[in-house]
Amino acid sequence: MAAGGFCKLPNGTVVVALNLPSPAADGPGGVRVLVHAHNRARALTRLRNLGLRSVYLRGNAAPPSPDEITAVLHHPDGLIWRTAPVAGVAGGGDLVQELWHPIRALLRRPTAQT
Repeated sequence: MAAGGFCKLPNGTVVVALNLPSPAADGPGGVRVLVHAHNRARALTRLRNLGLRSVYLRGNAAPPSPDEITAVLHHPDGLIWRTAPVAGVAGGGDLVQELWHPIRALLRRPTAQT
């Protein structure tokens, strides 16, 4: 199950954050995906329409931080990702912050052909 959460904004829209395994075979171990939508159901539908079929949000264990909310609100698509920080590693992701990428950069990665 993916860890995630949401935050309702003053204008009624929501920002949903999910930690997912990478859809690319040779991609990073996990990714943090942020979606801005009118409600939680629409946010998950946007991800499912992109091919991430088994995406569910249960609970609010890992809501988006204020910096993450700002990043997704300033992106024209309202759908971004970056490598998820590794839990249990000293400074795991806190010392070096990766920039946010548009979702098409994740989904168009070439897959390993065997």
